[in-house]
Amino acid sequence: MPGPASCIIGRMDAANLRSVPLFSSLDSKATAQLGEFLTIHDYPKSATIFQTGDPGDAMYLIDVGTVRISITDADGVVVTLAELGSGDFFGEMAMLDGHGRSATATATENARLAKLTRDDFLSFIKSDPRITLELLTSLTNRLRRTDELLRHRVSRNVNQEEEARLTIADRAADKIAEFGGSWKFIITFLAFIVGWMVVNTWLLVRHAFDAPPYLLLSTGLNIVAALQAPIIMMSQNRQAHKDRLRANLDYQVNLKNELLLGDIMRRLDELKKRPRE
Repeated sequence: MPGPASCIIGRMDAANLRSVPLFSSLDSKATAQLGEFLTIHDYPKSATIFQTGDPGDAMYLIDVGTVRISITDADGVVVTLAELGSGDFFGEMAMLDGHGRSATATATENARLAKLTRDDFLSFIKSDPRITLELLTSLTNRLRRTDELLRHRVSRNVNQEEEARLTIADRAADKIAEFGGSWKFIITFLAFIVGWMVVNTWLLVRHAFDAPPYLLLSTGLNIVAALQAPIIMMSQNRQAHKDRLRANLDYQVNLKNELLLGDIMRRLDELKKRPRE
């Protein structure tokens, strides 16, 4: 249920309304007319404005404060979709389809919001056909900006970001792990062992510095194995961390794509219905 709020009978001034991207293209007459439909509500910090599944009967314009838009995924994890501030708007999807809320809105600090109900919104856009076109243009521009943001997030390369944060020790560990897991290392190491044994068995029979059973060689092999194992684990842990970052980025991108596509489909269905009505 929505959190506590106080209602103030009043209007947002024209300058504040024009600062909202959704209504920035409206002329002075349309802006004044819109102001007649708005009611002002104050929400304290941490108050829930609406929750997922609540009736979608209004949209909100932020005059003062900040609002967090979030959803809870199938695993019960709360995912923040947006942090909105003064001049932003939210809940507009309900203006088009009248369905339940698809996300939860919470005031992250004391907020003053202007509320526009669905009935008032429909009355507003029916008063002048040009208003509908201008509002759709603003919504399209918002989708384009969201698309640009999404494209920017997709273009972020996890490998490049991790590379920029690697220390000299991290780079050395990666190089050693890469060499230690290659055929070059295996062949070189086998050649070294065979050469060691040949030298101490046949070439230096009387003065061998590591006579059979090659205790010095065994000690050296144990030291190499003891050092190589943690170095390889360091590299594997960093790769696992990189994989988690990549998976998280993929999840966020897929989630945003799903929400945007659903939003577009609902708006297209609404536009198809309007000529019939």
